[in-house]
Amino acid sequence: MSPRDRSPGELRSFQTLVDILQRLRAPGGCPWDREQTHASLKRHLLEECYEVLEAIDQSNSDKLAEELGDLLVQVAFHSQIASEEGEFLVEDVLNKANDKLIRRHPHVFGDAKAVDAREVEYQWERLKKAEDSSRSPVTGIPGDLPALANAELLQDRVVRAGFDWEDVSGVVDKVVEEVDELRKAKAGEEVVHELGDLLFTLVNLGRWLGIHAEDALRQANHRFSRRYVTMESLASQRGLHFPSLSLDEKECLWKEAKVLEG
Repeated sequence: MSPRDRSPGELRSFQTLVDILQRLRAPGGCPWDREQTHASLKRHLLEECYEVLEAIDQSNSDKLAEELGDLLVQVAFHSQIASEEGEFLVEDVLNKANDKLIRRHPHVFGDAKAVDAREVEYQWERLKKAEDSSRSPVTGIPGDLPALANAELLQDRVVRAGFDWEDVSGVVDKVVEEVDELRKAKAGEEVVHELGDLLFTLVNLGRWLGIHAEDALRQANHRFSRRYVTMESLASQRGLHFPSLSLDEKECLWKEAKVLEG
């Protein structure tokens, strides 16, 4: 049966996705899909993750459903490649996911108690530690994570091990201290070191405020891009050559662009 001949119910089935990937990878299937490997698909997996994040930032539910589907395709794709190479089956992926969710939620599926989300996080970390007693909280973090996300995950893990400030004021004071140290730093590696410390502390401040640093910076990047394009558009509408404007004139356009965005 051709995928296009499947009923609406079948198109909603995870098994249909598995069947399609098998067909694409089979002899006589799609040449591009047949030549892909785990390694070649890495960038596509990363792109799909960021497109999911973008849909969330835009509060676009239709786009989010579509992008989550694309991400699910990547899961099925890697599972199909693994199946062909005798590594594991898609059923093994589902088994590991379901088993882990049940095992690490004993307050739901067992007799343990957890009164709030913070206690759940501590319990999750204790269970992970019990599964590997030699594991340090700062090990096992993917090295390819963006630096801000990596810093946030590092801090989340050591906090669950009891290494944290008593309150947010200590973090704010640390930000001020790191800014001062950056001002006093000499050129070269010292500046890089102090800037890194400042960024790491800002990530920690975001954690205390309940803000994901990676999300905050990504949204700031989007705002900057939109406002910059608006500035250029305003200048063009007024017959002005934007690069030739003075910094004061550009600052006025920047403020105007912020007002227009609301």
